[in-house]
Amino acid sequence: MSVQEYLDKHMLSRKLEDAVNAAVRAKTSDPVLFISNHMRKSVQSVITKIKARQILDSRGIPTVEVDLHTNKGVFRASVPSGNSSGMYEAVELRDGDKGVYLGNGVSKAVKNINDKISEALIGMDPTLQSQIDQAMIDLDKTEKKGELGVNAILAVSIAACKAGAAEKEVPLYKHIADMSGKTTPTLPVPAFTVISGGKHAGSTLAIQEIMILPIGASKFEEALRMGTETYHHLKAVITEKTGAHNCNVGEDGGYAPNISSFKEALDLVKEAIGRSGYNEKIKIALDVSATNFCIGKRYDLDFQSQKAGQNFKTAEDMIELYKELCSEYPIVSIEDPFDKEDWEHIKHVSSLGICQVVGDDLLMSNAKRIERAITESACNALLLKVNQVGTVTEVIEVVKQAKEAHWGVVTSHRCGETVDSFIADLSVGLASGVIKAGAPCRGERLEKYNQLLRIEEELGDQAVYAGDDWRQ
Repeated sequence: MSVQEYLDKHMLSRKLEDAVNAAVRAKTSDPVLFISNHMRKSVQSVITKIKARQILDSRGIPTVEVDLHTNKGVFRASVPSGNSSGMYEAVELRDGDKGVYLGNGVSKAVKNINDKISEALIGMDPTLQSQIDQAMIDLDKTEKKGELGVNAILAVSIAACKAGAAEKEVPLYKHIADMSGKTTPTLPVPAFTVISGGKHAGSTLAIQEIMILPIGASKFEEALRMGTETYHHLKAVITEKTGAHNCNVGEDGGYAPNISSFKEALDLVKEAIGRSGYNEKIKIALDVSATNFCIGKRYDLDFQSQKAGQNFKTAEDMIELYKELCSEYPIVSIEDPFDKEDWEHIKHVSSLGICQVVGDDLLMSNAKRIERAITESACNALLLKVNQVGTVTEVIEVVKQAKEAHWGVVTSHRCGETVDSFIADLSVGLASGVIKAGAPCRGERLEKYNQLLRIEEELGDQAVYAGDDWRQ
């Protein structure tokens, strides 16, 4: 084939002429670079290669990382993992070989990406997120993604989402907002974990997390400063009252003082807020995670101490406790106040209107569980964990489901995190109102908060912080 025949076959003469004309109109000072970029943009992006590998999460447990290649670049994503795995959430694929990473290896999931998913997706347009996600769902053929593994499917889905944003030449959060139909990306209120208990720490505190929400901040940058200052004040309070040895941190960066009393822990946080000078601007949220200490139909508040089995509370006792706590402290949200199958008492505490009631273990980000909770008025907010769902498309749909019911939405990290900041862009693009990404401590947590700083800076005067509208 001659040079002229090659040019004619690929219409290169016309494309080059268009690029030169564009360079002239732009009056560029570097025409070669301009023409090169223009030619590159004229080629439709397609997925050309997908390569997965096993990496470690923040707990030193294996997880999946993916590099998705297009003819425009390489886009990386890694997936988080949690302690809990309920029967209603998508299924991670683990190797099960106890001699390697104690059975937690993910080489099977990695192989599924490199051999099966890669073959199915090569040649697809990365901007067609729903088609990419559906192709993986069809390939898996199971309700909970157990054949390929949700850790495999989600990693590729997130990487494709990043590639799609790059092809459209828009920020990731804008791409997500476009796919979800949102017109105003919104910076979320950060729910900073300041005290860790339950299964996230080695303390005797039954509840899993005490969080602070800088609702009164005027922008995200200010919220981050308020939360961080309060976190450091809390360290000083804990040191003064219980000793520096109680300032060790849990898996998500919250302090883990060896106390068992809900009120004692809340008093520490309340004093730290007072010292920071933000009494009117910072509210408190609890993640009770009551399923972890529900024995039969009663709740063992000392389940992590030597007094285990001696301090049981009935569901009615717990309701009275929550009412008391909400009257004494600026608590605006309680997550999983009862066992995940105790619909009766969750409905009752929601009906009291004392605070927002968030479903985590109750819902597992599962569309059918969410629909039941909406129908029965069981709670009024969704804790969104992307790896419980499985694909970006399905995540967008469950958020729409919650929003249409006028619920709050809390975009959440997992205890086993990576440095991937995807959920920061997701929370902005979906305008979720709140992001729960741990303490202002530990790199994998701060990566999310730092990305939100970058997004707010990029939006400039157009940036909107959820603030008092955190539930909308």
